[in-house]
Amino acid sequence: MSELGPITMRDLSLIPVERLRGVGPKKQASLAMVGITNLLDLVTTYPRRWIDRTNEARIADLIPGQEALVLVTIRSVTKRTTRNRRSMINVNVGDGSGRMDLVFFNQPWRERQFKEGLHVALFGKADTYRGGLQMSNPVVDLIGDRTGKIVPIYPQSEKAQINTWEMAGWVEETLRRCAERTIADPVPEAIRRRHRLIDRSEALAGIHLPDDMKTKELARYRLAFDELLRVQLVLVLRKRALERDSLGIVHTIGGPLVKRFYESLPFPLTGAQTRTIEEINADLGSTQPMHRLLQGDVGSGKTVVAVAALLAAVDGGHQGALMAPTEVLAEQHATSVRAMLDGVTVPDPGNLFGDRPLRVELLTNRVTGADRKQVLAGLADGSVDIAIGTHALIQDTVDFSSLGVVVVDEQHRFGVEQRAALRSKTANGAVPDTLVMTATPIPRTAAMTVYGDLDVSVLDELPPGRTPIVTMWADGGLMEAGVWNDIKDEVAAGRQAYVVCPLVGESEKLEVASAEETLERLAFGELQGLRLGMLHGKLPSDEKAVTMDRFRRGELDVLVATTVIEVGVDVPNATVMAILDADRFGIAQLHQLRGRVGRGEHASTCWLVTQQKEDDEGNAVVGNPRVEALVATTDGFELAEVDLDLRGEGTLMSTAQKGRSDLKLASLRRDRKLVELARGAAFEIVDGDPDLAKHSSLADELDLVFSDQDEEFLAKS
Repeated sequence: MSELGPITMRDLSLIPVERLRGVGPKKQASLAMVGITNLLDLVTTYPRRWIDRTNEARIADLIPGQEALVLVTIRSVTKRTTRNRRSMINVNVGDGSGRMDLVFFNQPWRERQFKEGLHVALFGKADTYRGGLQMSNPVVDLIGDRTGKIVPIYPQSEKAQINTWEMAGWVEETLRRCAERTIADPVPEAIRRRHRLIDRSEALAGIHLPDDMKTKELARYRLAFDELLRVQLVLVLRKRALERDSLGIVHTIGGPLVKRFYESLPFPLTGAQTRTIEEINADLGSTQPMHRLLQGDVGSGKTVVAVAALLAAVDGGHQGALMAPTEVLAEQHATSVRAMLDGVTVPDPGNLFGDRPLRVELLTNRVTGADRKQVLAGLADGSVDIAIGTHALIQDTVDFSSLGVVVVDEQHRFGVEQRAALRSKTANGAVPDTLVMTATPIPRTAAMTVYGDLDVSVLDELPPGRTPIVTMWADGGLMEAGVWNDIKDEVAAGRQAYVVCPLVGESEKLEVASAEETLERLAFGELQGLRLGMLHGKLPSDEKAVTMDRFRRGELDVLVATTVIEVGVDVPNATVMAILDADRFGIAQLHQLRGRVGRGEHASTCWLVTQQKEDDEGNAVVGNPRVEALVATTDGFELAEVDLDLRGEGTLMSTAQKGRSDLKLASLRRDRKLVELARGAAFEIVDGDPDLAKHSSLADELDLVFSDQDEEFLAKS
């Protein structure tokens, strides 16, 4: 072994690709186009699949109409132009067991790509054509004359002109040159042993040059663990530093005000609410500031839990603030919190009557003039107990006498800057306790990654008095007629309905047009004679408020709306919802929308309306997994897991982790168990070594893999 010690990721990142044989200026430029400039980039560009030569299908084994993978040799290539001036390339291939034809339309460059005698892997569907087999436009991987039982296939770029066998050759050369010094493994041996992880040198060789598929799987498992561990270390380091460096407020737990609040509730708390309140109280009573995520499905009673936390602050002589992402939602919260606290008074020994009224105020940009002055003065002198508003609450112009607890609703990226802004709102620089609420159920593994620096509480049961919502699927015009009849029946019985307009791409303008068109169609057609109103994102705030108030007061029968009603609209008398073109929405959004009904004591229905789809041959397409999942369950957490399986985690990561360069192999979906193991390992490492002084190679790796923006982003939840 060399004097220099094992090669680290940092060492590999400092060696440019042009040091490899065969990488001249042209190939160097091509590699740079696909983001590979050094040897670390190269060895972490993993194969996108592996071909097992020992049991791949031969041409003789192909079944017409079924997708398959075959390894073949090019025999001949011809090009012709079709009648409508399109190019058509015909390629004849064989593999010793038989021959077949390939046909490529409008890909003239294929003529240059295919040379006689070339070995390629084809993935596609073979069909019978003129008595023989033919594949049209299959996926082609040029594999060169790679020997070995398992052939790795790398992502290829026609534009960059890099072939999979060139990639394989460069990776092989890199690993061969690393073999003498070996590759450093920064993960503590005890953790590797406990989780049965092979070492990193073995894993890199096993993923790029496996002898068999089992070796490849063990290698993937180890390297995916590394990716997840790095992400979790960043989050756990940040979480522990926040706890260590921040001064919290120790609140009075079980004070008289909170007791009065519980006594005033018309129904007992659910088991889940009791458990969650205990978790929050443990945080409130400690010297470290709370930083907790409260996950609760639509209608699970999050507001009660939030109000209990805010009142704990008031019990100890501090103030509470509830922040919502929009003015509509802030106003909605103000209405429901005031109703909930109606008649609850604050014990006040200085008061002649021994009690004083609890003061709850709303602060948004719509509160202006004298009203605004009064609210701001009340926040500054401490006479306002609970402030409800948008982010306007933490602007510089707003001074609190002593802010103790902040509840943030549906604002997932409540980041470092906002926390700093809050810190300036307390007298002694203590950090107010923060509770972040969301009604979007998040799969466990995703919550651990996206919100990894928060503690998580889950409300997983519905309070009494909430009626389960029945979800029905109306596919096509005949069934849709039943939807409008149902709405008319409900309105005749004195109830109200929502009609949600389809999502039209990303365009708000088109969505407004679709809402106006739907309103007109229904007013003169299916729902003629009913009182209809409209709500969409482009309406001025005051118009929105007027429409919502009319609907709430029962002056409108049906509210035709875009997804602006997704969060926070609460009208207990609305018992039926029709979501048009439901297949355009994602599962989480459909679930959120559906939660706007079923908020009172009457049975409620949500109709998912879709148009019947046909395939290319004109046959009706049967089944829609998203719509079927919503019909099957109203459990948001179950749906979140289904969603992750259907969509993959791309969506989940992309909204939350813009700078996540590191999850190349790990999948929050496939590796649910691994996420938990990595999180446990991260806590074990950080709790034994808070600044990673004893794990300098791990610390260096984090520094290398995550830019400052990435770390900031990861910790911004």
